[in-house]
Amino acid sequence: MKKGFQGSPSSGPSARIAFDYKPQQRTRPNHARWFVSGLVLPLIGGIVAYTIATREDSFVEPRPPALSVANLPPIEIEKVTIPAAMPPSVLGDTVEFVVRRNDTMDRIFRQLKLNLTDLANLRNLPDVRASIDQLRVGDTITLVHDEGLLQSLTRRISETEILSVTRVNEGFRSEVIETPLDIQEVQAEGTIESSLFVAARAAGVSPELILQLANDIFGWEIDFALDIRPGDKFHLVYEQKYRDGKFIGNGRILAADFLNDGNLHRAVYFESADGKMADYFAPDGRSMRRQFLRAPLEFTRISSNFNPKRRHPILNTIRAHKGVDYAAPTGTVIKAAGDGKVKFVGTKGGYGRVVVLEHGAGISTLYGHMSRFAGVRNGQRVRQGTTIGYVGSSGAATGPHLHYEYLVNGVHKNPRTVRLPDAAPISDEYRAEFLTKAGQLFAKLDRAGAAQVASTLPQ
Repeated sequence: MKKGFQGSPSSGPSARIAFDYKPQQRTRPNHARWFVSGLVLPLIGGIVAYTIATREDSFVEPRPPALSVANLPPIEIEKVTIPAAMPPSVLGDTVEFVVRRNDTMDRIFRQLKLNLTDLANLRNLPDVRASIDQLRVGDTITLVHDEGLLQSLTRRISETEILSVTRVNEGFRSEVIETPLDIQEVQAEGTIESSLFVAARAAGVSPELILQLANDIFGWEIDFALDIRPGDKFHLVYEQKYRDGKFIGNGRILAADFLNDGNLHRAVYFESADGKMADYFAPDGRSMRRQFLRAPLEFTRISSNFNPKRRHPILNTIRAHKGVDYAAPTGTVIKAAGDGKVKFVGTKGGYGRVVVLEHGAGISTLYGHMSRFAGVRNGQRVRQGTTIGYVGSSGAATGPHLHYEYLVNGVHKNPRTVRLPDAAPISDEYRAEFLTKAGQLFAKLDRAGAAQVASTLPQ
């Protein structure tokens, strides 16, 4: 047996084959071992950290036990008042259209490319046709549409009413919404130094109110173009209108005093309880409205007065000027001076375009040099204040003006000085009511006047 074998497999429990041979290993340098360790240790640390983090994330906190409804405390429910149902909001494009001259609803719908069938359906609604077809310049119409289909239409039809039309399933629904006004009485007074309008502006009175004073109240007694003098005074009680606390404009003059050249003129507005009587009256119940206007237009100046010996500016000869020439811009409205019937409308020599009215009791009036007529015709009945034509310079005229004549039984009278027929006094039926209401308003003027005098007295 060769050296190296210590027994055989059958030699007992301790017998085994022992291999004492070990191959010779190549020795590595120490620095390589440290390099490998430096790479392995961080890797092992990362694996350990990842394992710990994964275990923490997988931890699920146990849920709290479910609450039983029977164990809940009682809940107090607050009582809420549900408002009345509001109308559904209208969706679509909103257009606010301001009415211009010659606009119609048909023209507006075409311009905005709205459905004309909708307009036809609107006109078929009760009491809506007149409200949408009677347009006024400056009115605002609010329309909401969805690609041309009208959803709603809103417009103010009076100071206290708004028309509202809304699309519903079966067509359109309309309603009139009331918007009441708050009317307040205010007073104003002024003294004229240069002009009535300047004095009015200083007193906070609008030009519209002053025109109302001159045209509707004292225009038959005072020539506001020629008779006003420095030192003249006015005192007014008038209405101011408010809606939702916002000032929207002035109303009518209720009472007025006008001191002209030392003569006091007074007037009060009276409307009877039955609505059949409404006008301005003097304290004694005489209507301020005469049968004729003193001047049938708003003029800038008198270019030629009534003069039987006037030299004609074109013919250069002495020829009576049998009327008054009122200079005014071309197109100024000319009104009928009184109720009457059209006797002549057309062209007549040097008068140019002319209208002649007959008023009864032998009185007639003539209006010459018009630029055009206002649709009047022979035989037509007209009321005082009706527009019959417009200022021009037709015929023998050197510039735009109205030539106005006033004749009594064919005799020419000076329109500026002729005594105009008085209107009938207030009837006995309304006299007691008038005296009560007028007395209250005149008392306000008197108290204010007394207070003004007292304020000027030395203390």
